[in-house]
Amino acid sequence: MLTKRQEDILFLIIQTYTTTHSPVGSKFLMSAGIKASSATIRNEMSILEEKGLLQKTHSSSGRIPSFSGLRYYVDHLVSPSNIPHPEIQMIQNAFQQPFKEIDDIIETSAKILSQLTSYTAFSLGPELKERRLTGFRIVPLNDYQVIALIITDYGNVESQIFNIPPEIESSDLQKMVNIINERLVGEDLLSVYHKLRTEIPLILQRYFQSPLNMSQLFDELFNQTFMDHVFVGGKMNLLDFHFHKDMEQFRSVYSLIENRQAISELLEKQMLNENSIAVAIGDEIGNEALDDMSMITASYEVSGHGKGTIALLGPTVMPYSKIIGLMKVFSKELSQGLTDYYQRLDREE
Repeated sequence: MLTKRQEDILFLIIQTYTTTHSPVGSKFLMSAGIKASSATIRNEMSILEEKGLLQKTHSSSGRIPSFSGLRYYVDHLVSPSNIPHPEIQMIQNAFQQPFKEIDDIIETSAKILSQLTSYTAFSLGPELKERRLTGFRIVPLNDYQVIALIITDYGNVESQIFNIPPEIESSDLQKMVNIINERLVGEDLLSVYHKLRTEIPLILQRYFQSPLNMSQLFDELFNQTFMDHVFVGGKMNLLDFHFHKDMEQFRSVYSLIENRQAISELLEKQMLNENSIAVAIGDEIGNEALDDMSMITASYEVSGHGKGTIALLGPTVMPYSKIIGLMKVFSKELSQGLTDYYQRLDREE
C-alpha cells in the first residue's frame, strides 16, 4: 500500500500528465500543493518508480505514469467527474429523435459518444432475449442473387444479398421459405438458433438432394441475426493520437475494429467484470494490437429486453475521471432512450 503523500503525488502526476503529456518534476508538485521539500518529493517519486508505478524519461528528473501506475490510479484514486449540463442535454436530445429501428438508436449512440470524446466508440444493443422471428421472405434479384428479409418484432429487419450456388434451384429456395415460415416463424430467437442446429438439419435431409449446401445457406442467412450488432463511431479518431506515427499499427488496429465479431468478443470479455464500468489498460484488453491503448466499457440494462454495452477505445493516458463520469451518464441516457422507444411501440400496437 502507498502512503497518503505517495498517493497524492501519483494522483497529481497522472492528472497533470494526461493534460500536458510532459514529465512532472518535484518543483511543480510543490507548487501544486504537496507539502514537502523538493528532496523529499524526489525521494517519494523514486519509491513510486521502484514500485513500478512511475517511470523516468531520459535524463529528466520528471516522471510519467507506467501502466501499473495508471491501474492503481483507476482502482484507488479516480472518481467520476460531474458532466456539464449542456453535454447531458446534448445526449438526451440525441435519443429523443423519432427512430424507426433499434439499430438506429444503437448506431447513433456510437456516433455521439465518439463526438463527445474524440475517441473510437463502440455500441452493442441489448440482447433482446424475448425477440421473436415474425417473418421471412426471399426476393429474387436475378438468376444468381436474392435478397433475404429476416423480420423480428420490435422493428428489426435484416436484409442481405446472397449469391445462390448453381446446384440450388429456385424451387429449393421456395422450400426453404416454407420450412422457415412453418417451423421457425413465431419462435423466440433462442429457439430458432437451437432448431437450426438440431431439428432443421434433419428436415433438410428429407427435402433436399444436397442438404449440406442448404444447411450452410441457412446458417449464412441467419448468422447476421444472431450476431451482436456492434456499431462503431469515430474510426478515424485513431489518427488523433500516436498512430499517425506508426501507420502499420494503425492499419492493424483499424482492421481489428472492422471485425464486428472480434470486437463483440472483446467487449463481452471486458464486461465479465462485475462493475458497471470496466477499465482495461494495455495488455488487459486481450489483444496485442491494442497493447498501447485503454478500453473503457459500460453496461446498461433495458427492462425486459436485456443488457447492452458501450465502450471507448483511446490512449492509455486519458482524462479517466471525465471519461468514467461521461460513460455513467451516457449509459443511463441510452437505457432511457431505448425504454422510451419500446414503450412507444407498445402504445402503437
